[in-house]
Amino acid sequence: MSFKFLISNFKLWAVSLITVVIFAHLFFTDFNFVKKFIGDNAPEFKEPETVSVDGGELPFLDIPEGFEISVVARGLENPRVIVFDSKGRMLISETKAGRVSILDFSTVLGASGGFENKRVLIDGLKSPHGLDFYKDTKTGTVYLYVAETHRVNRYSYDAGVGKLISTTGENIVNLPADGGPASPAGGHFTRTIAFGPNFRTKQILEGTSVNTQVDTKLYISIGSSCDVCEESTWKRAAILESDSEGSYTAEFAGGLRNSVFFVFHPVTKEIWATEMGRDNLGDDLPPDEINIIKVAGPEHKFGARRYGWPFCYGDKVKDKKFNPKKWERIDITDDCSQTEPPVIEIPAHSAPLGLAFVPSNSLTTSDGRGTSDVKIWPKEWGGDLLVAFHGSWNRSELTGYKVVRYDLDKNGNVISQAPVDFISGWISDNKKEVYGRPVDLKFDNGGNLYISDDVTGVIYRVRPIN
Repeated sequence: MSFKFLISNFKLWAVSLITVVIFAHLFFTDFNFVKKFIGDNAPEFKEPETVSVDGGELPFLDIPEGFEISVVARGLENPRVIVFDSKGRMLISETKAGRVSILDFSTVLGASGGFENKRVLIDGLKSPHGLDFYKDTKTGTVYLYVAETHRVNRYSYDAGVGKLISTTGENIVNLPADGGPASPAGGHFTRTIAFGPNFRTKQILEGTSVNTQVDTKLYISIGSSCDVCEESTWKRAAILESDSEGSYTAEFAGGLRNSVFFVFHPVTKEIWATEMGRDNLGDDLPPDEINIIKVAGPEHKFGARRYGWPFCYGDKVKDKKFNPKKWERIDITDDCSQTEPPVIEIPAHSAPLGLAFVPSNSLTTSDGRGTSDVKIWPKEWGGDLLVAFHGSWNRSELTGYKVVRYDLDKNGNVISQAPVDFISGWISDNKKEVYGRPVDLKFDNGGNLYISDDVTGVIYRVRPIN
């Protein structure tokens, strides 16, 4: 056996041993070094000191004087979207668990209590997220619509007892499928839906028997399949529209990397949507956004306005790091001057999700509870915008993890771009530990604000003390 052979084998064994040691170290440290190198700074979650659902305080949370916050539902798995039926029951999509659950309002505890009798309404679903109700004007049937990652189904629903009439869903819209919660960063799998007004003034599809000029339309938000890329279909990085029966599907607006949540302004009825900017451009770029999603005009030849992604971000700023040599889709422009700017720019990596407009003082209940349960918010806040910052992962120092308020006038004009903290404290002072991550924001008919937390598995209620 030659000396060179021994040296060669020693080097091979040494390299193998070092490789094994390095991999073992990375494995047992959860690949933290690699994650830091690529900008992954996922926070460490710490169990907060919550209280029972029959009242009390959440000492780690900061909330303005004149408000109280409490936990009204717990034991949920990754709760995301909240919706109420006509009797005040709360329906929640538990996305990772693949189910939709329902909770009854506590008649025993009353207005000071929470929700009870949690039961599974639908299970065996693929990443369910968006929820909404629709009543067929012809038949009077109430439907619950559920958006999974690959489709939208509807289920006939008995609001009197809070149960499905049929457990077999009717598929009305097929959507681009994704790999689910285990997908890599950028492979956005959530789909959000809401019924709203028709903004178009003429038929989308000419020369067909399909009527696209219905009064109420179903809007569907779908994120991108990547961090930044050319999508192969117009059904991604967009907000789509359809009708209640799924007779057609069309693009309403494009260039929206990940508008996970959207709502309709109470006065203008326009769509307001949160938007998460791309990753890997540093701590401070690009800004996250709030966009007013408007209908296309005659100048938009492809029937949808463009909101920038993947070529542009913020106020029509060119993304200098995305320069593909080849581009096939003619309906997407790299001319930032032809894109729509946001109405609000949000600090990068805040990860805005749920949003809601503060109600005026003219609240009425329609869910069986008395008017004494109505909670009045500060008059000067009427029409202001609340936004849940889910919190960063692609940033050297964590940011977000709070609910903020933007000052708007009653017609939706932004008075100040500077957010005011409404609820904070879900992140430690050293910004190393996280106690929760707010997701959806929903007001009930009594003026109570509900917040889902997909880390702690709870639902908070916020209300004025008056």
